[in-house]
Parts: sequence; C-alpha cells; structure tokens
Amino acid sequence: MSYLLLIHEPPEQRRTRTDAEGRAVYERMLRFGDELRRDGLLAASESLASQANAARVQVRGGRAQVVDGPFAEAKEMVGGFFLLQGVSREQALAIAARCPAAEWAAVEVRAVAPCYE
Repeated sequence: MSYLLLIHEPPEQRRTRTDAEGRAVYERMLRFGDELRRDGLLAASESLASQANAARVQVRGGRAQVVDGPFAEAKEMVGGFFLLQGVSREQALAIAARCPAAEWAAVEVRAVAPCYE
C-alpha cells in the first residue's frame, strides 16, 4: 500500500531560522529521503515553497475564484511531502516518527486511496 507523509509546519517557522539553520534542516530532510529511496520505499518527495506566493482556486457557479497567499487564517502550512510505496500503516507510522520534521512540525500519515472510500 502507499502512504503520503504530509509535513504540516507553522507558517512563520521558516522566517525565524537563520540561513544556516534552514540549510541544516533541509540537509537532514534530504538525507532522510535518501535513506527511504535506498530502501526502495520512496516514490516521490518534495519540499514546498512558502505559502507567501501560493494561491487557492475554487470553482463556484462555473466561475474560478483565485485567492492569493499568504493565508492569514492558516495556523499551519504544508511544507513538503514523502510518498511511500509498498508499506503497511504501521511501517508508515514508524517512518513518520523517524522523519526529522516530526521534531518541529507535525507529520500527517494518509493512505493513498480513491476519494470514494
């Protein structure tokens, strides 16, 4: 089965780190991804840019509505993800607990499945 690990972090967190701290955190995450890839468990992973330049799109009444970020009401933002393949829920939870981001953010574990399930 496949599981998505979503990294939920406080939006202001990146602004409070020094450049060196940010690079060190990023390197830890890259090494974690490399370990998962080496073990054949990683289908994809990406770090996401700040929500400052993000946009939300909704279609209502046939018209697209675009709201540009940053999103003041957001208490957290998705900072990145790891898509795991061929793991059980228990394995996905154990991997999430090993993720460096679990030290400063929340790691949400979601099964990949059709939206009607």
